[in-house]
Amino acid sequence: MNMQFLIIDPQNDFANPAGSLFVPGADKDSDRLAQMIKRHLSKIDEIHITLDTHHLLDIAHPLFWLDTQNKHPAPFTCITLEDVHNGKWKTTHTGFQERATRYVETLKANGRYDLIIWPPHCLIGSQGNNVVAPIAETVLAWKNRFAMVDYVIKGSNIWTEHYSAVQADVPDPTDPGTQLNMRLIETLESADLIVLSGQALSHCVANTVRDIAKDENLNKMVLDIKKTRRSIVPGVPSMPYRVGQP
Repeated sequence: MNMQFLIIDPQNDFANPAGSLFVPGADKDSDRLAQMIKRHLSKIDEIHITLDTHHLLDIAHPLFWLDTQNKHPAPFTCITLEDVHNGKWKTTHTGFQERATRYVETLKANGRYDLIIWPPHCLIGSQGNNVVAPIAETVLAWKNRFAMVDYVIKGSNIWTEHYSAVQADVPDPTDPGTQLNMRLIETLESADLIVLSGQALSHCVANTVRDIAKDENLNKMVLDIKKTRRSIVPGVPSMPYRVGQP
């Protein structure tokens, strides 16, 4: 049996209590996941780890926007299409306004999310971008079997959020990294069992599962979400997933 693990964003900024976007309980989940991987080391054929990877300048970070008093938005501010059209929020760099407006319009048309402003997190080169210690140490043991972890980088395009491991919320036609990741999908199609794990259920896990489930050949997922059913946005509930029902 071909068994593959897909681990969504097991990074310090999400899974370490000191992280800038810590999901309560994610540290304990990381310990349990590490123990699970250890128990199945000899049976795992592939490990895919997605890495949320951002610049400080990002359309979903405070630095990008200003209000009418020229102040940056607080983390978890929701910027709606109406807010942009009526001038409540504008881009810090005036040359970004037109493209940012189109982005918010597209989000509205997609009907999935409004634009959420996040605390700067998983910044390139920072400790917060690194895989949390229990999982990092455990996959090293797996790699000693002469295997390679498939690290899937997402989020470095400043013009779009990239919650899903499969594609950005609004793919950039000039950036293949934001478009449908067929390499990952085709690799997962070869699995008999996909063990999918993550904590940020309201966004990154939710959208990864939705996008993967669109492929009729990928009806073999088990969601290893343990007891942590968490949202990373205050007031936004996480998705009530059950094993086998994305």
